[in-house]
Amino acid sequence: MEIDCQPEEPVISSFDEDCVVLGDVKDMRLEAEAVVSDVLFAVAEMHLSQSFNSARDVAHINVETKEGNRYCLELTESGLRVVGYAFDQVDEDLNTQYHETVYSLLDKLSPGYREAFGNALLQRLEQLKQNGQ
Repeated sequence: MEIDCQPEEPVISSFDEDCVVLGDVKDMRLEAEAVVSDVLFAVAEMHLSQSFNSARDVAHINVETKEGNRYCLELTESGLRVVGYAFDQVDEDLNTQYHETVYSLLDKLSPGYREAFGNALLQRLEQLKQNGQ
């Protein structure tokens, strides 16, 4: 199929400038590092897995909840999901739901996370209240 296009005609894109360019992939390892630093206070242990080959489009995070349950999480553009029930374990047969945020995932997995997150929020509100007076 041939398409006529004159070089002097401006090309108009329907995408916003903020959109990801086709072929450009977020570095999920950097995203994973941000996830870990964001919620580390509310879990027993959390770190990036070093056992899997690094790829820009996927990262694995090991997390141990306050209850002592261990999970291997997969982070992709689709979100976060549990892929194993031990550190550095991926069960290919496991078909778990993706979560848009780490908060949503941990809220489902760990009552201890919910409590720690709620306590941190209350402490922050108290600080703001004291600073406002």
